[in-house]
Amino acid sequence: MKRTYGALAAAAIALAATPAFAQIKIGSAGPMTGQYAAFGEQLRRGATMAVEEINAAGGVNGQKLELLIGDDACDPKQATAVANKMVSDKVVFVAGHFCSGSSIPASDIYKEAKILQITPASTNPKLTDDAAAKGNTTVFRTCGRDDVQGATVGAYILKNNKGAKVAVLHDKSPYGKGVADETKKAINAGGLKETMYEAYNDTDKDFTALINKMKQAKIDIIVLGGYHTAAALMIKQAREQGLAAKMMGFDSLETAEFAQLGGAATDGVLMSFPPKAEDDPKNAALVKKFRDAKYNPEGYTLFSYAAVKAWAEAAKKAGSTDAAKIAAALRGGKYDSAVGVLEFDQKGDIKNPVYDIYLWKDGKSAPIKK
Repeated sequence: MKRTYGALAAAAIALAATPAFAQIKIGSAGPMTGQYAAFGEQLRRGATMAVEEINAAGGVNGQKLELLIGDDACDPKQATAVANKMVSDKVVFVAGHFCSGSSIPASDIYKEAKILQITPASTNPKLTDDAAAKGNTTVFRTCGRDDVQGATVGAYILKNNKGAKVAVLHDKSPYGKGVADETKKAINAGGLKETMYEAYNDTDKDFTALINKMKQAKIDIIVLGGYHTAAALMIKQAREQGLAAKMMGFDSLETAEFAQLGGAATDGVLMSFPPKAEDDPKNAALVKKFRDAKYNPEGYTLFSYAAVKAWAEAAKKAGSTDAAKIAAALRGGKYDSAVGVLEFDQKGDIKNPVYDIYLWKDGKSAPIKK
C-alpha cells in the first residue's frame, strides 16, 4: 500500500449525511481510500444509513446527527490524524476504525478527549485488553475477537485435516499477525505443529519465492493472516505455479472484491466470519433499503450500522452524549441489533461471539455445513 504521510490528505474529514440543522457530531472512520477501500465503504455505508434513519425518527434526545467521515487508509499515522481531527471537530462518538492497527492508536486519543469508540471490525484482542488495563472504559466493538476467530479456524483444521502440512503466513500487521498467531496457538494446542511460519508485506505483488518455498515443503494448507488484496494475488499465483494447497483466511476476505481480484482461483478458499447479518430474514427490509440504493451490505456494513444504532439507543437511555454515561448504559443493557443481540462485557467486547467457516465459490462465500 502506498503511504502518504506529508500532507495526510487522505486523512481529511469529509461530510456525509449532514443536515444543516444537525446538532450532534459523530464520526465513521476507516480506509476510505487505498487497497482496503472496499471495507471503508462498508463502514461508511452502514453508518450513513443508521444516521439517516435516526434523524428521520427525530434524532437523539431531540437533536439531529451529523456524520463526519475520516479516511485513515488503514495506516496508524493517518489514523491518529483522523482521531485528532475528530477531536477538533467536537465529535462525541466514532464508529471505527476498520484495521486494528488504526483502532488501537486512535483509541488513546479518543480516551483523552472523552469520545466513545465502537469499532465494527477491529478484531485484535489488544484493543480492548489494553484499554481495560489503562482504565479506558469507552472502547467497544460489535464484532468478535481474534482469539475466538483463531480458535474456530484452528478447530476446523484439526478436525478436517489431521496430519496436514500447514503454512502460517501473516502480513506483520496487528490484525494479520494477531489472527495468524491465534490460529497457530490453536493448532499447536491440538498437537499439530506448523511446517512453515512466514511473514510477507501487504504491498507485495509477486509471491513466487514464497510459493516455491511452500511447494518444496509440500504444504497442504495455507493459513493467511492478512487482507483480501494479498490473499487474492497469492492464491491466484499459487494456482498458476502449480501449488494446490488449500487457503484458509479470515474475516478480512469478506468482500466481493476478493473474488474479483483472484478470479477462479478463489474457488475453494475457506474463511471465518460471523453469521452473515445480510442473510438474516429479520433484516430483509433493511437489506432491501441498501440494495435499492445500489449497494450490497456485505461484510461489516451492518456491523457499522449496528454500532451507530447501539450508541444512539444508549445515548437515549443515558439521556446524554457523555461517553462515560453511554458506556455505562451499553454495559448495563442488551441491544437488539441488525447483527444480533449485543451484550457487552466489562472490556467492551460482545458476549458469546460466534464465527462460522465459509467457502468461496463462483465469486460468493457461503457457510459450510457444520
